[in-house]
Order: sequence, then C-alpha cells, then structure tokens
Amino acid sequence: MAHRTAPLGWLQLRHQPLRLLVASAGIAFAVLLILMQLGFRSALFDSAVRYHERFQFGVALFSRDSQFIVRPQPFSIQRLYQALAVEGVADVSPVYIFQSVWKNPWDHERRSIYTVGIDPDDDVLHAPGVAEQRTRLRQEDAVLFDALSRPEHGPVAEHVRAGEAVVTEVNDREVQVVGVFEMGTSFGIDASLLTSDTNFLRLFPARPRDQIDLGLVQLDGSVPADAVRDRLRALLPQDVLVMTKPEFIARERAYWNAATPIGYVFAFGVVMGFVVGSIIVYQILFADVSDHLHEYATLRAIGYSNRFVAGIVVQQAVILAVLGYLPGVAATVWLYGRAGAATHLPLALTWERGLAVFALTLVMCALSGLLALRKVRALDPADVF
Repeated sequence: MAHRTAPLGWLQLRHQPLRLLVASAGIAFAVLLILMQLGFRSALFDSAVRYHERFQFGVALFSRDSQFIVRPQPFSIQRLYQALAVEGVADVSPVYIFQSVWKNPWDHERRSIYTVGIDPDDDVLHAPGVAEQRTRLRQEDAVLFDALSRPEHGPVAEHVRAGEAVVTEVNDREVQVVGVFEMGTSFGIDASLLTSDTNFLRLFPARPRDQIDLGLVQLDGSVPADAVRDRLRALLPQDVLVMTKPEFIARERAYWNAATPIGYVFAFGVVMGFVVGSIIVYQILFADVSDHLHEYATLRAIGYSNRFVAGIVVQQAVILAVLGYLPGVAATVWLYGRAGAATHLPLALTWERGLAVFALTLVMCALSGLLALRKVRALDPADVF
C-alpha cells in the first residue's frame, strides 16, 4: 500500500523548517561535544605512551615507586646487570629521565623541558631524526631538540634546519642543539630534549651514574618475552617492576585513566553530550507529537495501529540523527585540525570512533523518540475528537 511507504516523518519535520534547523543544530552540538571529548581522551592515552612505543625493548624495568614516566623514581643500575644473567636477554640499556629547566634563546624565558639521556651507542629510541643524529650526542653538551615541542620554547627547529647554531642553557649549563628529532607533546610533556647519558649527568651533577630511571632489556628471541619477565621477577628484588612492552604501555594508560581526574573528565563529557542531545531530541519530538495529536488520532480512528503511528515518530528520530550527525562530524574534523596544530596532540577522527558515535546518536534519538511516544500510546481518538 502506497500510504505505508510515504515518508510521513520527513514531511512533518519539513513542515516546520525552523524547528527542524534548531533540532539539527542541537544534535550536531551533542555530536560535536561527544566526538571532541572522545578525541581528547584518545589523544591523552596515545600521547602518554609515545616514549613507551618508540623505545626498543622486550622487557622494561621501572621503579615500583614511580607512578608514570614523566616523573619516574630512580633505582639501581645493578638491576640491569643482574638481568643479563637471565636466559633470553641479549642486552640491556639504561635510560635517564628528568624534567630540566630550558632557557628560551630568544626571549630568555625559562620553561620545564622533558630530558632523556641514553647511551649514543645503543639503538634504543626509534623516532624520526634520532638514528641519523645519535652519534652527535657524543659531543660534550650536545642535545637534540624535539621539533614537535610547544612553540613557547622558541623556534629551535626552524633555526637548526636552516643550518644555524642554537646555543642556550639547560639547568644553567650551556648546551648546543646539534639537531632535531620528532616525538611530540602530551598532557605531561610540553617539550623534549634527547642527549647522551654522560651529557645528562652533566646537566644533573648531583645525580649518581648508578641511579637510572628506566631499564630497557632487549631479548634475543630464544625465549618468549613473558617467560623472560617471569624469570626476572623471580630473580630481582621487589624494588623494581618488571613488565613486557604491552604491560608497560597498559600501566601508563591506566594511570592517566584512573589515577588522574583527566580521564574521568573526558568520560563525563561524553555522558553530558549524550544527555544534552537526548533532551533536545525529546523536546523537539514531544512538541511535534503534541502539535499533531489530531492527525495521529485520525490515523488511529481509521484503523492504523500504534505500531504504525510509533514508526512515524521513530522515523523522525532517525532523520534528526542523520541531519545532526553530518554537520557535527564536519565541525569536529575542522576543530581536530585546529586543536591538533595548536597542541601537537594526536587528534584525528577514526572510522571506528565515527561509526561508534553515529550508532550512539541513533540510540540517543531513538530513546528520545520512544519517550515522546508515551503520549501517542495513551492516545484515545474519542478524547481528541
């Protein structure tokens, strides 16, 4: 029957274009809010494990007193030497990590900068620019600057790439930037320096060489990483955590998600976006149902079922979901680009996230439509006429 295929829901929405525009804008705002919160939450976790992912190791040693990699607690380098006795261990590499004070060479402002010290002979950090320039770190007081650092630290990368010498102070000690690499910022790191272990200890003269912040254990492949981890846990004292690479990454993510309010705030923002969108859709559909009670009563009086009438309202909800989702996604992509360029955080709309939010938008609109249907279900044509 032709009347069953007529897009009655769309015709009713189109009949009041201003209300349709307001509803679409409201849903678009809810979609934008949800996607931005999810984007920042994903960027939080992805950026927090940049170093974890680019360090080359099978098993990591980390102080049990350390909460996260931005501010680790030192432990004895002897734990690394002890690890060499375990079958399956090919080599070990100490890493020194601490926040130092960077002096902007141009405006002389002092800012905190994440400083990492490694042995230049060890190929332990795979980030763009490190492999080609690692040997330069053997020079005294030489550092590599993260080209993706926050701009407040100065246009270092531009000058270095132009062949100009950049000399400044770190912890009041004169250093030369001999090259740049690319790592990126996070919610805990605004800028990074990479240097040799010897130069690192020059920047922190009170720091003993035998106190390290991270131990990287390379495996020879003869024994699975889980087995090496278990043997190291049995051998080493309880002052260090022994983790495989996935476990080390998961621990850092868990810290930012549970131990800090940031993960909760972003999750709460998603919930608020869902609630705001649901309220907007409900108000629009409820008002539309109230305005068309006589038409719905007429359909009921001539024999149409509650299911058919409900289908019109659900159809409206689905149409509103689509009309609101598309501009919401467009605005999100634009804002991701702007925010990513300003913060150097990994903000990008993935297909998985986009589809998940579209499904969430459909659910949001459908639930609101079902709530608005209560008035139609209780409708008695005799009362209306």
